[in-house]
Amino acid sequence: MAESEPKPEPIIIKKYANRRLYNTDSSSYITLDHLGTLTREGREFKVLDAKSGEDITRSVLTQIIMEEETRGQTMLPTSFLRQLISMYGDSMQSMVPPYLEASMNAFQRNQEQFRTAVSGAFGAGAFKPFETLAKQNMAMFQAAADMITGRKGAAPAPDSKPANDELDALKAQMAALQAQLEKLSNR
Repeated sequence: MAESEPKPEPIIIKKYANRRLYNTDSSSYITLDHLGTLTREGREFKVLDAKSGEDITRSVLTQIIMEEETRGQTMLPTSFLRQLISMYGDSMQSMVPPYLEASMNAFQRNQEQFRTAVSGAFGAGAFKPFETLAKQNMAMFQAAADMITGRKGAAPAPDSKPANDELDALKAQMAALQAQLEKLSNR
């Protein structure tokens, strides 16, 4: 595997006794929401207690999760939280963090594969048949309106053969998408 470029140093955030967070990179005070945004952007940071220098990143990240959960952005089912709490003090406790980390990494990989499959299935030409049908429907509507208002003579109905070919192409694309989804769900 090729070596990737080195990760940049994490941003140092200092947390003061008054609960304020100071971003040493931007020389500004920030909020937990800002740290949540940095996390979603994939930016690395480390939160240090300003007085003791202790790394308190884990507790601050937990605090961010708790705030998100209380805002209605719930992702952690009650049963999962109960199971997690029950693992504290268990002889298998040391195995839980790497297992959860591996599970989340696998989930992210699957999510990316799904996004790629969907974007491929619904790429640039995927909606062309719908666009063509919409144009044909508008032409028929315009012809009917013109006939009613007497502005023009009745326009001939559009050829239905291209619409049938496009419908068959659309059906084939939908079948391919279904096959891709089934393949992803079987992994």
